[in-house]
Amino acid sequence: MLTSMPMMTAGIFMGTMTAIMTNHWLVAWIGLETNMLAMLMMTAKPKTSRSSEATTKYFLIQAIASILILMSSTANVWHNGTWSLTQLYNNHSTTIMTIGLATKMGAAPIHFWLPEVMQGSSMASALLMSTWQKIAPTVLMYTAAKNMTPIALMTIGLLSILVGGLRGINQTQLLKIMAFSSISNTGWTTLMMAISPNIALLNTFLYINIACPIFMIMISHPTKTLLDLSAMWTLTPTLPLTMALLALSTSGLPPLTGFAPKLLALNDLTEQKLLITATAATTLSLINLLFYLRITHMAMMLTPPTTTTGTTKWRFYPNQPTLTALLTPTALTTLFMGPMIPY
Repeated sequence: MLTSMPMMTAGIFMGTMTAIMTNHWLVAWIGLETNMLAMLMMTAKPKTSRSSEATTKYFLIQAIASILILMSSTANVWHNGTWSLTQLYNNHSTTIMTIGLATKMGAAPIHFWLPEVMQGSSMASALLMSTWQKIAPTVLMYTAAKNMTPIALMTIGLLSILVGGLRGINQTQLLKIMAFSSISNTGWTTLMMAISPNIALLNTFLYINIACPIFMIMISHPTKTLLDLSAMWTLTPTLPLTMALLALSTSGLPPLTGFAPKLLALNDLTEQKLLITATAATTLSLINLLFYLRITHMAMMLTPPTTTTGTTKWRFYPNQPTLTALLTPTALTTLFMGPMIPY
């Protein structure tokens, strides 16, 4: 069991690197498959009924997405005689590839698998699914973005922002909240792929940097529900403030870091005379702000920020010293990255 974790980590890393460093659709597909198989083993590692269910759902959806990607690239070769990522000229291949990559990323309307799989997985697996696993399909979409249909990308993007906001409002499980947050952020990424792929990549990079400290808090201080946030101050009084700021940054509230890619996106949409799209994206993002404010309210405003004088049985201590040591510099870097971004 000790040797399985390095093997799974190496498989996930090498699969992603293979997919993003090649210009050949078949090699990219092999990289995605390598990544998927390693992720399946990590998801199934807890050996529980919930993890088995999550593994099965993850395998089925990812297999369907892989079939779509392979079918699209093969059809493109049949018509154009090339495997190049930048020469996806066939219209049917472009549509199928967009659906396949959106499924890999967990974008709407094929988003239903992500919350259930993350809820049934361990915290580490959920962290990878909402961050690292989105890198390869995002880069592939970035490479082929100029040949993809803008209307399809913008429709998927707006629908993902809407679904992520509406479905996340009534959730109490933090993993499901982070799943719908990931879907909403994927919507912004897909939306900007049609207008400015560089901003889409920046949005993905910043979301990964914001989500990692949130998951570090949830892993190092066992926190699975919103109710657990109200007891966080008994262990570390500064932790609720950090969690609240990270949640507000994820929502895109100015002047925090998460506001930067949304500002750049709205600026580009306005310059392209897409005022209706920009207004719709901004309005739908306000729905996402509701459940981020719930996290802030539960973390900071329900209990006084003071420590207790005695040790109680429910007062847990950090069981991940490495994550605790990395949390402070990671969170600070994430929160104050906004001024370094060129507007």
